[in-house]
Amino acid sequence: MKKQFFFSALLLAGLAFGGTALTSCSDDDDTTTNGPTTGQGETDAADLDYTAENAQSWRNYALQVAKLLQTDAQTLYTSWNSQYVLNGTTGPAYKETFKSHNSSDYATAWDCVKTIIDKCVEITDEVGNTKIGDPYNKYMAGQTTEALYAVESWYSFRSREDYSNNIKSIRNSYYNSMDNSTISANSLSKVVESIDPALNTRVIAAINKAEADILAIPQPFRNNIGDPQVPVAQSSCLALGDILDIDLRRCLQTALNNGSLQDAQLDPVVNDYVDNVVLPTYKSLSEGSAALTQAVQAFYNNPTNDTFSDACEAWKVAREPWEKSEAFLFGPVDALGLDPNMDSWPLDQVAIVNILNSGNFDDLNWTDGESDDEIEAAQNVRGFHTLEFLLFKNGEPRTVPTE
Repeated sequence: MKKQFFFSALLLAGLAFGGTALTSCSDDDDTTTNGPTTGQGETDAADLDYTAENAQSWRNYALQVAKLLQTDAQTLYTSWNSQYVLNGTTGPAYKETFKSHNSSDYATAWDCVKTIIDKCVEITDEVGNTKIGDPYNKYMAGQTTEALYAVESWYSFRSREDYSNNIKSIRNSYYNSMDNSTISANSLSKVVESIDPALNTRVIAAINKAEADILAIPQPFRNNIGDPQVPVAQSSCLALGDILDIDLRRCLQTALNNGSLQDAQLDPVVNDYVDNVVLPTYKSLSEGSAALTQAVQAFYNNPTNDTFSDACEAWKVAREPWEKSEAFLFGPVDALGLDPNMDSWPLDQVAIVNILNSGNFDDLNWTDGESDDEIEAAQNVRGFHTLEFLLFKNGEPRTVPTE
């Protein structure tokens, strides 16, 4: 999740605690504008919903966002699996760079493993301090509106699932397996087990505890931000990060220093990490995003409650591998700006309203050479969460207006 801050804009938009937020998308061939405005020509974001008046613009926006998600997901998988295009230069697939580790970025297998650990630690901090801790701290300080808007994925009520899938991304990286009951023979878990079995047991227990404590938060998180279980889950995530950052890293570094572990022994770990975790995850993301576009296209062509619901289900399926990839947000996903493209949160809802009113869906796109502010502005009106708002309301699929 690329974290952005738009609380002042949200408050200016008049959104109340427990209200809805807005995003949408467009078809390249249809620029019809039926924006959501009041009788005075002003938009009240708190009242926005899918209506007969804004239906065309709403569907346009949703379809464009879905298409952009599909393109970004395919770019990410292609960059790792077949060829990596950066700054106009086509190079080998990123999997080759990572596996061969003979570059300035990765000179040894240990450099690769350090990157794996670093990214696992980063996501424990993000889940613990940002995704869980930020809303909780605001809520406890009496900032209830700000607390709500800090909760990621609250339109769909999928916050706990997102956060637990982030922890699963750590387990997958540690096991070099997508199955939580299977541990690859070539994994960090098996390497650590051969050096310090007790530490391996502690790491696994900490991963399991973090996931379980997140799922123990009453559902939905947005309605239970101040629950006593919330700081428990936060603490478990941060404790997991400490074990990975301090104990796991020290264990491996010490073994390399004293010769009980050779760098070459980490080569199979790096290879299985790419082949068993990264590539399958990104392949699922690409396939799920393509299916999501098809579902949104079906809704665009035939807007009914059933096609709304089908699009919501497709969103959930596509969302899962993205959240399970957040322990490896390095390489193309970072260098190509794909993380904020796909997962910026919170949304700039004021800008989204303006896009719906204007029908100018070019604002969703950006190119190299634009300023950071211009790029950020585009990224905050697209992605999973923009589509989430367009499809969901209070955890349920939106509905079409009755005749």
